[in-house]
Amino acid sequence: MARLLTALGVLLTLHMASSNKLVCHMTNWAQYRPSVAKFTADNIDPFLCTHVIYALATINSFNQLSPIEWNDEQQYQRLSSLKSVNPVLKTLLSVGGTVNGVSPFIAMVAKPESRAVFIKSAISFLRTHNFDGLNLAWEYPGHNGSPQEDKERFTLLVTELSVAFEEDARENRKTPLLLSANVASFRPTIDRAYEVNKISPYLDFMNVMTYDFHGHWEPATGHNSPLYPSSADSGSHSHHNINSSVSHWLSLGAPAEKLLLGFPTYGRTYHLSSAATGLGAPANGPAEAGPYTRTAGFWAFYEICDFTSSATVEWISEQEVPYATYGSSWVGYDDKRSYSSKVQWMTAHNLGGAHVWTLDMDDFGGSFCSAGPYPLVNHLRMSMGFPPKPTTTPGPTTTRDPMVDFCRGRPDGLYENLADKTTYFQCFQGNTYLHRCQPGLIYWDSCKCCNWP
Repeated sequence: MARLLTALGVLLTLHMASSNKLVCHMTNWAQYRPSVAKFTADNIDPFLCTHVIYALATINSFNQLSPIEWNDEQQYQRLSSLKSVNPVLKTLLSVGGTVNGVSPFIAMVAKPESRAVFIKSAISFLRTHNFDGLNLAWEYPGHNGSPQEDKERFTLLVTELSVAFEEDARENRKTPLLLSANVASFRPTIDRAYEVNKISPYLDFMNVMTYDFHGHWEPATGHNSPLYPSSADSGSHSHHNINSSVSHWLSLGAPAEKLLLGFPTYGRTYHLSSAATGLGAPANGPAEAGPYTRTAGFWAFYEICDFTSSATVEWISEQEVPYATYGSSWVGYDDKRSYSSKVQWMTAHNLGGAHVWTLDMDDFGGSFCSAGPYPLVNHLRMSMGFPPKPTTTPGPTTTRDPMVDFCRGRPDGLYENLADKTTYFQCFQGNTYLHRCQPGLIYWDSCKCCNWP
């Protein structure tokens, strides 16, 4: 036993970049989209992201963490089952949204007693459903209540949750639950909503929502998620970009390694009101709603792929992002090229990684963009330096590796590699994944684990 490393340290180690997080959101309302756009936890590739955040839960009238959809608990179970395939995957539950336009956090944070009830219920709920942490999606402190009181109460909530998570882990000898938050990208909102230097020590990471910088609520076209300002920006709009937003977080004392840059898998649309089609062109409301997302003002990336097949695509060199036009419809969106630019910026500023909103708006099934499943998130993963995943589809000029056929017809699970005991195969939905044990260890099929020879 002395020679046996702890299971947590040696079981099924995946060789992914340890210094970066790739946090991916999924939404429980995407299950209601029609046809091939319907998305549930079953559509998630367990090796795509380091963390998956399930959105959204709420806070009930008893100040308790509570599901929203009729089948949330079933989806929790399906999401948790992915960790039996990829044991290093982390899952978090996001809580927030609005009830009749008001954040459910407002009443809960008002008193120490109601915060205590929420925290106790959250720990029980997360442990019961095998989540690894909680994500706070309060958008935003100070919007519905008193700005200063909300700001201070958000700090209290974050602090008390973190302390309670540590106590729970210590008392029950478990890994502490993770605590993260989705946080604003507009400078006035950041200043109004957060005591940055006080909340940063208690959050494991912060998802900076670097999107929705512009949209159909404005009278002229602007990009959803630009890296830099454009010459068309003036006044406060000069700060409606990633560089300005994240720089502000850093200037307020947020540790770079705790900030995750937001990567949208959707674009914001406009209805053009003149013959002009460029950045800053006059507009009047949104383009027509997409056939699958069915919400005016934005299109999922898979809907944009359909649009760009006949549209004129342009590149905004100042902001390092694309837009496309056809007729009176205009959309500013992200593609692989803009993702690469943002990853370079993210790396240069030593941020902790990326977060994606959302998995269900990428071409997750590979049905629209002719680039395979999850073209944007897979490109993001590769751009961040994560090792490439095995594929069952050979390139047109390559010889098929017989290893990719190993899992064909086999049940999901772990299998020894007779040719190399320091590695093992993992089968999932017919795909073959090759994993390597830690140095000095070999794979033992008897325990389905890596251990000493």
